[in-house]
Amino acid sequence: MKKKEIKSRTGIISDIDYKQPFGKTLYWLLFAVMIIIAFVAMAPPAWVMMSSVKNIKEFYQIPPTLLPHSFDWGKIAEAWQTLDFTRYYANTFIVTIGSIVVRIVFNGLAGYAMSKLKPKGWKVVFGLTLGSMMIPAQVSMIPVYLNIVSLKMINSFVPLILMAGFNAYSAIIFKSFFDGIPSTLTEAAQIDGCSVIGIFFKIIVPLSKPVIATIAIMAFTTAWGDFLMPLLILKDKSLHTIMLAVYTLQGSLPQDQIMVILTFAIIPPAIIFIIFQRNIMQGMTMSGIKG
Repeated sequence: MKKKEIKSRTGIISDIDYKQPFGKTLYWLLFAVMIIIAFVAMAPPAWVMMSSVKNIKEFYQIPPTLLPHSFDWGKIAEAWQTLDFTRYYANTFIVTIGSIVVRIVFNGLAGYAMSKLKPKGWKVVFGLTLGSMMIPAQVSMIPVYLNIVSLKMINSFVPLILMAGFNAYSAIIFKSFFDGIPSTLTEAAQIDGCSVIGIFFKIIVPLSKPVIATIAIMAFTTAWGDFLMPLLILKDKSLHTIMLAVYTLQGSLPQDQIMVILTFAIIPPAIIFIIFQRNIMQGMTMSGIKG
């Protein structure tokens, strides 16, 4: 006889609660609510992507069609070549990859210092890190921009990348995850003569792949969707990112072409999230961050 695998139910409703009529009703009620929320969240981008492949006649048809009856794939290739989206993608990937590297390295080292090294005054730094999460980003926007102007970094990707260097939320996630790594491993490495930085890159980093993947995905979506700071810093059109391209081109294009460029902006982060959503959940769970 084949043994049936017994999977325990995880979440706010346990196996025991689910066996009760009230628990089962609550479970399916919550399930229905989540389906509705998912539909509301997915409907706008799905509508944009489906509208982008409609031909001109169907696009302006009244009443509009929900699913495309015709697929005009040529307009997508034409828009890509005409609007030179290869350049916009290249600019965005430069900023995005740089932001991912900087956020992982700097915030990882910050979390490592607060979790394992714990130098004198680390609790003050940790408290300030937590406190900074309550300060709106708009408060620091003007001083940051003035510093960028004084350093003559207008029309440069460098400030956009460096601004990802310290993110309070990422540093706290790293610290929470590193707290779960046994200190005996780092102490044994110290006895063997490994340096502080060597311990981080040779021991901590290999054990932290789930949380690194989580932070990398968060950094990707943040950098990819960033609009305001690139708008202030990147004056040269040849340096525009994908979101700036959407903003600057929408006034000069017909509505169906706007749907195409919006699709260009939506697809990469959507693909990244679909592929790595398991890593996001795993990283959040293992770091002790609930949400």
